[in-house]
Amino acid sequence: MHLIRVHRIGRLRLPALLLAGLFLAALPAHAASKEMIELQAQVQQLVDLVQRLQSTVDSKFGLVQHLVEQSTDNVNQMNAAVAAMQQKLNSQSESNGGKLDAVSGQVQSLNDSLDELKSRIAKLDKQMQDIQSQLQNVQPQAAGGATTMAASQPGQPAAAPGDANAAAPPTVNPAGGEAPPLKETYQSGLRDYNAAHYDVAASEFADVLHYYPNDDLAGNAQFYMGEVAYKQLKFRDAIKAYNAVLENFSGNPKAPAAQLHKGYALIQLKQTDSGVHELRSLIQRYPQTPEALQARSKLNAMGVRINPK
Repeated sequence: MHLIRVHRIGRLRLPALLLAGLFLAALPAHAASKEMIELQAQVQQLVDLVQRLQSTVDSKFGLVQHLVEQSTDNVNQMNAAVAAMQQKLNSQSESNGGKLDAVSGQVQSLNDSLDELKSRIAKLDKQMQDIQSQLQNVQPQAAGGATTMAASQPGQPAAAPGDANAAAPPTVNPAGGEAPPLKETYQSGLRDYNAAHYDVAASEFADVLHYYPNDDLAGNAQFYMGEVAYKQLKFRDAIKAYNAVLENFSGNPKAPAAQLHKGYALIQLKQTDSGVHELRSLIQRYPQTPEALQARSKLNAMGVRINPK
């Protein structure tokens, strides 16, 4: 600013100095004296100095203007680079969120398949136990039949009442109660859930909870009750079912998924603050689980800090 002011002053004084020089040069020769000659010389020196100063100011002003333009271009380029980087980061975040959702779905499917496999193994084990029990029942009956046949032959004495070889009455398995079989009922509910027969699946999982409330599969059944409600867009019922998992079956492997889907259900109900709180709590309680990773992705996609200030 100071240079511009000097530049303007120089432009105003230059014509005046030139006129003074012309005026002095036009004086009669007889009026010239030593003082006038000295004054002319000083004026000429001043004019030369002003011209040099003006030339310097012009060159400096042009340099400053060039630097300002260059700085403006650099700032514009930097803004464009930052905007492109931000867009790239947002695109990567959305892409990673979709991949994490897909991975979480695959993990959930694997867990369901594992539950189904465990149920089948348990069913096979029960069948083996039933076969073994039947074989054990058949052996005494065969021994008793052989003793009876020996006693009925001529010359063979009848077995004494206390004889160990006497025929024993066949063992009769007590009739089961009205409760449906646990493993089969749970497995059937899982198949109906995967086949989108949600009402039937809910009824079967409810039977597991009613007749076997203390079994390990009861926690799984409670979780799938919430999943059925979520699939049917009954988010309030789903939240109640997930709360039951977290409160009554906190050690169940389905607890992280229950808390994750509870957060999703709260967000679906526009209770965003509560949903964010639930996802943050999940990350804190189960930091190394796939559900915690998925909760982080969800918060990032929403533009929410994972750790509150």
